[in-house]
Amino acid sequence: MARFTFYARGDPRITALHPTTLEITREDVKSDYGDCIVATLSEIGLRELPEELKRAVRSEGAKMSLIIESGGLVEKVRGTGHPSLTFTNESEMVVRKSRYVCGRTLMINSDKAAIDLDRALVEQLKKEGSRVKITLIVGEE
Repeated sequence: MARFTFYARGDPRITALHPTTLEITREDVKSDYGDCIVATLSEIGLRELPEELKRAVRSEGAKMSLIIESGGLVEKVRGTGHPSLTFTNESEMVVRKSRYVCGRTLMINSDKAAIDLDRALVEQLKKEGSRVKITLIVGEE
């Protein structure tokens, strides 16, 4: 099992309304356009994830969880990795309900997208500067 935790921030422009993806970004949100964004100003980008975690995610059939915590609220998103994941993007990590893989993809076949997150958590993520703890777990927990 591989596990890694990092931190990001919330932002008042987070809407979390996208029906098929959710995204964590190193960037600041500049508009309401990014309706998949759930956390901003991440400490790390996809490319900087530990090599051990990347190897585990690329294992055939790797089960994966992304845990989002903020203000005492917790949400778990489950999905899978894939051997074709490249982890090349420097600023965005995208979780997808689909099987689509590109340089921004962290996880596929997820059971949740941004719109599926508990709305109480989304309200917490909308608070200016709220601290967001992100934990990635690969393998059975």
